[in-house]
Amino acid sequence: MTDKTDTAPGAQQFIPPQADTLDALRAAAGGCQGCELHRDATQTVFGRGGADARVVLVGEQPGDMEDQKGLPFVGPAGRLLRRAVDDAGLDPTGLYLTNAVKHFRFELRGKRRIHQTPDRVHVTACRPWLVAEFARLRPEVVVVLGATAAKALLGPSFRVTRQRGTLMPWPASAERPEDFARVPVDSAGGVADAPAARLLATIHSSAVLRADDQDTAYAGLVADLKVAAAALAA
Repeated sequence: MTDKTDTAPGAQQFIPPQADTLDALRAAAGGCQGCELHRDATQTVFGRGGADARVVLVGEQPGDMEDQKGLPFVGPAGRLLRRAVDDAGLDPTGLYLTNAVKHFRFELRGKRRIHQTPDRVHVTACRPWLVAEFARLRPEVVVVLGATAAKALLGPSFRVTRQRGTLMPWPASAERPEDFARVPVDSAGGVADAPAARLLATIHSSAVLRADDQDTAYAGLVADLKVAAAALAA
């Protein structure tokens, strides 16, 4: 595994101006070299779901299985999240799943690849992809899963443990609301105000798997997702 760097060129230069759909962004992201993580990861793991998704869930980064398959939330934490989504009454067909960082960061221990939390430099380098995804989405609710995702959207001072399960205005609650406030409306470059939505932070499903009391942690995740479900119904 390559040592971390203190700086990175960032993803912006790898996002084609003409990439006006999620599929076009996904294709372009395959060539991203915005930080050093691309060197060791198998592939870029971009978001999945439709542009008409009512709920956007943002996690930290792909894990080992996601890195191999090229899809977010297909490993153990993803399977648990799908169960929690069902238990909370959210329609899985109305979800868009993505991560704050699109490449797997890990360290090798023998033949095993052990997850490493992305550094701020990785989150910052990858943030343009997240901004570009949101520009092509019109969610009613945004759910951030865990500290890395929360800090990517809401800033380094945000604490999931203090503010989880609380609905906040989106994009007004973003660290830089102006990044998310305008969205394209046509292929000629027209833009409009992004529709008002709400954001909720909760723990990542991987934290449930690591918890000493998994039943309690899982119940808390489901309770938070029920708040999101209720917001859709309101």
